[in-house]
Amino acid sequence: MSTSATACLKIFFMRRLFLLSCLAFVAACGAPKLIPAPVVTSPKFPDFLEPVVPPSYAGGPVATAQDRGWRFLQAGDTKNAEHEFTLTLKAAPPSYPAEGGLGYVELARKDARGALQHFDRVLEREGRELSALVGRGQTLLTLEREADALKAFEAALAVDPTLTDVARRIEVLRFRGQQEDLNAARQSARSGRLREAASLYARAIQASPESPFLYRELAAVERRSGDGDRALEHLRQAVALEPEDAKSLVQIGEILEGLDDVEGAVKAYGDALAIEPNADVESKLEAVRVRIELARLPDEYRAVEQAAEITRGDLAALVGVRLGALLQAPSSADAVLITDIRANWAATWIMAVARAGVMEPFANHAFQPDAVVRRADLAQVVSRLLTKLVEVAPSAPKGWQSARLTFSDLAAGHLAYPAASAAVASGVMKTDANNSFQPSAPVSGSEAIDTIGRLEAMTRRATGARNAR
Repeated sequence: MSTSATACLKIFFMRRLFLLSCLAFVAACGAPKLIPAPVVTSPKFPDFLEPVVPPSYAGGPVATAQDRGWRFLQAGDTKNAEHEFTLTLKAAPPSYPAEGGLGYVELARKDARGALQHFDRVLEREGRELSALVGRGQTLLTLEREADALKAFEAALAVDPTLTDVARRIEVLRFRGQQEDLNAARQSARSGRLREAASLYARAIQASPESPFLYRELAAVERRSGDGDRALEHLRQAVALEPEDAKSLVQIGEILEGLDDVEGAVKAYGDALAIEPNADVESKLEAVRVRIELARLPDEYRAVEQAAEITRGDLAALVGVRLGALLQAPSSADAVLITDIRANWAATWIMAVARAGVMEPFANHAFQPDAVVRRADLAQVVSRLLTKLVEVAPSAPKGWQSARLTFSDLAAGHLAYPAASAAVASGVMKTDANNSFQPSAPVSGSEAIDTIGRLEAMTRRATGARNAR
């Protein structure tokens, strides 16, 4: 070792020895000049965590001064506490307990910024020093830096999981942070700032990942943003956390329906109904089932709605698909001969309506499936279906049977009059503004679907009432 290095080292040790000797002298020989340390029975700052003196200083003057400083602090005497901690820090510069003590002195004086500097210096030397971590968290709370305070408290709890007061602070801060994020997220959503709202909800979920309502509200924001995939993911997380969450299941069904996953939608709606009966959800489920059935039908059937005028085969298919239950009424015929439908796409439904007597073949056993349907023809089919409805549900309204309506273009003696009167009196068919029935007018696809739809709704009400009894 060089001569200069040896000299420097000697000076260092001599200075250190001198300072320690001064401290020992004050603590021992000069004891009468010291202010007696108070006996503290009720600490002024019970939430302050006393720094632990390292074993290397235990039993010596550093430990003595540190103890005196802490007792002065807890007695509320910050001036003498500062004096003791400062003396210790001068005698033993690496003494982080004294630095931490000074931090608590500043915190007691409500000088949060000064306190933070002391605690940060301690943690620069000893990152897991428990007292400094707790003190830093308390200081950051004073500075209203709650997120940073939470991190400091979490670090302290990681060092010592038995700190129940710190654990409670963490719980309160997390809840408070979650509430603030939640309120901000809801406000952002109401204001249409959807990206910001989604970010705030995500932060709230990070703080409270076991709260299903957060996933539901985030999914609602994502649906508004057009992000169905993310919304679906979060709704499924909500259901996983709360299996009885019927509302989330309904939303899952709606999203899947929009994504053309009709089988998945049926399951979601069905699961929701199993938890909580709901008429609106039942309607959604029925609509999806109809959609599934429609998808399985021939292209010709799906084209009916756009047709300017429908054929007898089209009408037979509409009745067969949507009113199949009425075709099973007891008066249905066992057998019927039709000679011209073998290659027709609607052959199955033509046979069904013919057996039921709703649409019959002509005398030569031809059905003429490509013949255009007139309003008089449609009225005849409706009248027969109304009769079938009464057979299936005797309690169904029958006012149409005795009705004798007046039409501006159809006399009571006309062959089509009885069917037209029954069809209009029942509310299934309509007249125009001049009370004209227009029996010879061709029936469009949309008119046929509306007419059969009204009869279908009437049937559902009548059979539903019967089943309820």
